[in-house]
Amino acid sequence: MRVFKFGGASVKSAEAVRNVGEIISDYQGEKIVVIISAMGKTTNALEKILTAENSNIELLISEVEVFHNDIIKKLFPDSESKVYKRVNTVYAEMRSFISNNDMQTTKSYAHFVGFGEILSTIIINQYLNLNGIKSIWCDAGDLIITENKYVEAKVQWHKSIEKIKGKITSLFKDNDIVISQGFIARTESGECSTLGREGSDYSAAIFANAINSEDLTIWKDVPGLLNADPKFFDKTYKLDYISYRETIELAYYGASIIHPKTIQPLKKKSIPLYIKSFLNPKDKGTTVQQEAFADSMISSYIFKKNQVIVSISARDFSFIAEDSLSLIFKQLNSYNLKVNLMQNSAISFSICLDNNKELVRSFIADMQKIFKVRYNEDMELITIQNYNQEVIDELIGNREVFLEQKSRTTVQILVR
Repeated sequence: MRVFKFGGASVKSAEAVRNVGEIISDYQGEKIVVIISAMGKTTNALEKILTAENSNIELLISEVEVFHNDIIKKLFPDSESKVYKRVNTVYAEMRSFISNNDMQTTKSYAHFVGFGEILSTIIINQYLNLNGIKSIWCDAGDLIITENKYVEAKVQWHKSIEKIKGKITSLFKDNDIVISQGFIARTESGECSTLGREGSDYSAAIFANAINSEDLTIWKDVPGLLNADPKFFDKTYKLDYISYRETIELAYYGASIIHPKTIQPLKKKSIPLYIKSFLNPKDKGTTVQQEAFADSMISSYIFKKNQVIVSISARDFSFIAEDSLSLIFKQLNSYNLKVNLMQNSAISFSICLDNNKELVRSFIADMQKIFKVRYNEDMELITIQNYNQEVIDELIGNREVFLEQKSRTTVQILVR
């Protein structure tokens, strides 16, 4: 058994869906769980609806509808195809949900944004069956169970594994391909929940772990895992092999190629991860596995823009001790703010955060009730894995350095 994952870019058009069908057809006779994201930028479009004025909501829903229907018309020449009835039912559910719920809650968010994955998987499942690839649609919400939290919820592993294992084994008796959704799940009490933005990689890893998959392949629009973002660098290198450890560090520091939580479920079962190009599916791509002798041979660069540095110190010039740190981290957790870099001195504690301005400013306002707080915006965090001084000098240039931290293999530098 294998698991494939296709992201939004790989299913953003009728041509892209046909390409997915061709890739899957090359594996006919194998048992494959295919995890699929919402098409293109659908999740962004649905989030926009959640915050729209009432007068604009119908227009925005219609845009989502037109986008999907345009893809369907190109894939299904028969206007009587049952795919139209299926997606029309989903459109009606979307409108009904908006009419009957407060769209500003996280509960409504989790339910509504999941419609994107439901639509994409209905369309692709129907397309595969139309073209002779026997597949069956499966609701990930019935299988991945989370805590009773709606956004970025933690997976209840034992319950999820048992449900996935039982359901997929049953479906594979009469089908070679199971189509299911990334990103979405349900709480223990049966409400919709999500695993966090870009969480489809994680969904695929959960399925792979549950069914003891031979491997997991994530299909991307790049040739594999690159040492730097090609949007910033003209010259990048593909990593042919990389270890679980190195990959999870890159993901943690902000590499956009893979969701940070993806690796752990695979490592537990020693399941190899392949990152391959859906544009050139015959190419080798990158293999992520237990050990990789070449880990330290190429430097990797990660750039995180729109950072803010917050420096917190005691008003009476006393030490920043454990009780103060405990209070600071409690507030960071309450605002769901992730620390990208931290540094402690005797009288000051500095942290680098993604600058979600509303949340960060509320956090700062809370801290100012007790501490002296200074902050700087418009910062950039540069992380270099397997660094040397020549690489550091080249990337930093003459920019002002606010913070720098080094370990044996990684350096992080915060610059203006």
